[in-house]
Amino acid sequence: MGTGRRAFLALLAMLFALQVFALLRAPAAWQPAAIAITLDGPGSVTLTAAQLGAVGAAGTRLVFSRGADGAWRLRADGPALPVLRRGGTEERLGTVDPSTLRSFAIGPRRYTVTPGVRGTLFFTDGAARWHFDGATVFRDGTAQAHCPGAPWPERGVALWNRVAPRALAIARPLLFGGNLHCGNRIGIDGVDGGAARLARQDQGLVLSASAGAVPVQGDDAGLRDDQRSLDGAQSLAVGRSRYELAVARGTLTLAPARRVALHAVPETTLPPGVAWEWRQRSLWRGGAAMWLLAGAAALAVFGAVQGREAVPRRGNILGPLADARRRRGRLPGLARRLRGPAAMLVLAAGCAALVLQRGGEPPSAACSLLLSAAALGMWFVPPGRLPAAAGAALLLVGAGLLCQLNLGLAGMDTGWLRYHGKTAALLAIGSGAVALWRLYPVAMSQRRIEWLLAGAAGAALLLLAAQVLWGDETGVFDMQPVEAAKLVLTLLTAHCLALRMGWRAGHRALPGHGARWLRLIAPALLFLALLGCALVQVDDYSPLILLLLWAGAMAFAYALAARRWLAAGLLGCVALAGIAGVTALRSGDPAHLPATFYGDRFQVWLEPERHPHTGQQVRDGAAAIAAGGWLGADGWLGLASLGNPGGAVMALPAVQDDFAPSFLLHRHGLLAALLLWCAQAAVVAGLAHAAARHCRTAAAAGGFRQAWLARLQAFALCGGAAFVAGHLLLSWGTNLAILPVMGQPMSFLSAGGSHLLFFLLPLLGIHAGSSQE
Repeated sequence: MGTGRRAFLALLAMLFALQVFALLRAPAAWQPAAIAITLDGPGSVTLTAAQLGAVGAAGTRLVFSRGADGAWRLRADGPALPVLRRGGTEERLGTVDPSTLRSFAIGPRRYTVTPGVRGTLFFTDGAARWHFDGATVFRDGTAQAHCPGAPWPERGVALWNRVAPRALAIARPLLFGGNLHCGNRIGIDGVDGGAARLARQDQGLVLSASAGAVPVQGDDAGLRDDQRSLDGAQSLAVGRSRYELAVARGTLTLAPARRVALHAVPETTLPPGVAWEWRQRSLWRGGAAMWLLAGAAALAVFGAVQGREAVPRRGNILGPLADARRRRGRLPGLARRLRGPAAMLVLAAGCAALVLQRGGEPPSAACSLLLSAAALGMWFVPPGRLPAAAGAALLLVGAGLLCQLNLGLAGMDTGWLRYHGKTAALLAIGSGAVALWRLYPVAMSQRRIEWLLAGAAGAALLLLAAQVLWGDETGVFDMQPVEAAKLVLTLLTAHCLALRMGWRAGHRALPGHGARWLRLIAPALLFLALLGCALVQVDDYSPLILLLLWAGAMAFAYALAARRWLAAGLLGCVALAGIAGVTALRSGDPAHLPATFYGDRFQVWLEPERHPHTGQQVRDGAAAIAAGGWLGADGWLGLASLGNPGGAVMALPAVQDDFAPSFLLHRHGLLAALLLWCAQAAVVAGLAHAAARHCRTAAAAGGFRQAWLARLQAFALCGGAAFVAGHLLLSWGTNLAILPVMGQPMSFLSAGGSHLLFFLLPLLGIHAGSSQE
């Protein structure tokens, strides 16, 4: 084992040792195991969100009442209206199905409902007749015009909804209030915009009121005074917390089932008739079956890795025994037999951990730590040396796990640890799958690879369409199809460029050359166009910048590989002009920016002190970074604060995702960030170096298939490096105020599960597999 390998393993072990240290010194915390509300007779009790231990429901009050017949009822007031689950359906207080009403009133305006087809609503205010189908608003039979200043993505969605079949229309809510009838808005004099909204959900259209003071009534009952019976209700969701309901005689019991607040001491102030059953947070115990599965996976990985050493080094106390076993040929044979089972055990353990977490019973933090260690060890099991870029990426994964565990222990509710647990589970799933692919490679022809790429592109397009139709900017089906689409886009484009590089010079003189070129590049262009259309519907421009950076890097790589120096020089000049443009914009006058969504973003970026509300995120992030200094807020690179509560930095929006670097800089300081930058630069440089090496291999190849495969690997690694570099650039730029706030997770550090599973781990697997070849 060389010195570099020893240092690498020592750094990786240190990162996991710090996680164990954080678990050992984490202070005790208590949470409610059950909340009992007892009423001996008719009466009511009012509980705030804090008295329920609910997270994300500040300002909400729930009134539990018991009638003379013994039936329990619930009424709520506040911004976070609760949701009851009864018989497989969800009921949100403060909402109503408008098709069941004769009329409804919003402020001074009353609308009469006309019966219609389910999922659509016809109503009139006497002056106009309105029709809403969940996507488009029609006034007197004509779709309303676009609102002034509406962005072009919104206009494109509106045009699509007008011509598309109802099943393919993109759901958009109808908002009441404001001064204009335009787009999906109905104006009401004297009522602020968004006082009420009508939106399409699984069970049909739902009318809901905002938290404002404008009264919204359905028939004769106000929506904000909605009261529901608890008979037959199985669960209650308040904010981000969920409770299982049980009624026994005069006692209503709420058992927390998802994300509940933590307390430093088992004490809280409660009204009469309410009692908490306390339970101490456990970071080590729980889930014996999951512990056994993770332990078996870790032992199998350890045995498979131990057999890779050809000769034990001097000073190893097990050296003589290992030498004897190797002479008999037992240890290498056992290690080879353990490779496949180890990968399958890691994959199965990751799937089990993810299922348990989705079911509300996640593995303990220590079990997730053991699972993540087994997942990282799986990268040393397949034969061949681990490339430098993959090694640096594993260090970044270890640093990200440490940061997420520190974040989970710093938050004062049980939900913060789920990011560490989910990352460990997805890391095990991805590492096990990549290891199986490397251990049991399947030889495929070029035609099969092309069919595989076409199928992957079709699946990615379907998932993107599903996100546009039924999801939102957070994804669909609890995943982000964009991450898988980026990988497929890179591979598809790499295939097209590799084929183009393989054309002989004489092909230009053959008839149909232009048509062949269009057929060759059309899949990548079509996929890029559809991906861009899906991304621009997110209320952010970072995906467009990320795509632009990737496209520029791929074009530059092709120009270098094809020895087109003029094109490469022009692309370099464009990159320099972009840098100069950002610098010039940084010194510009924000008063000349247009009053649009993106204009406001740039104004907040240029002068956050003049925007105390919208610029609060930038100001809080800058304050957290400044408090960290060079050595962290504790002055010991974060070692003294491991496992302790986080304080004000936990209030940063998306601190686990987009603003994870701000938490790192606050806790561990600028010196730790510099070390992280070095590892990130090593990953990007290692991928680029591997791409250049494959390009040289292709130039020296003696056959078309060998040259095509080497070029495919080269362009795929180059595109992957461009995406990783783009993520790092946007994330650091957002947190350090180099660029306006843009929502992009930092690769390996942020809790972006889809980004890790569907993009980073497959990219590292391609890199390791190509280096092994």
